[in-house]
Amino acid sequence: MNGVFSYRELSMNSLRRMILAVSAAAAVLLTTGAVAADANLTGEWDVSVETPMGVGTPHFSLKQDGNKLSGTYKGQLGQAPVTGTVKGDEFTIQFQVEAQGMDIAIIYQGKAEGSTISGTAKLGDFGEGTFTGKKAG
Repeated sequence: MNGVFSYRELSMNSLRRMILAVSAAAAVLLTTGAVAADANLTGEWDVSVETPMGVGTPHFSLKQDGNKLSGTYKGQLGQAPVTGTVKGDEFTIQFQVEAQGMDIAIIYQGKAEGSTISGTAKLGDFGEGTFTGKKAG
């Protein structure tokens, strides 16, 4: 048609462009999903925690199975089994200890970046603090 596109040709070109755009968007989403995989917290972690009660240096030995954490806490409050979860680079670790005849629920929530972790530690009714940690070894 001498340089003039028919309606059908325009529709086919529009359809091709739309398919390419959707394909490109899907590729971006798939790539982004791969990057957002759960952090791996399996291993030994040396932590420094600052609270209203002072500074502590607990050690966590963690095992990760999918998005679930298990392991042990060893520190100034004794030793206790821990449980937790990981979602992306965020995690929660929880455990209970007995101090001065009272059960205290401890919850660490934070982010993992490679071989370091940081976040907040809630110490039952005794307030909260901040922590940083490094993978040992």
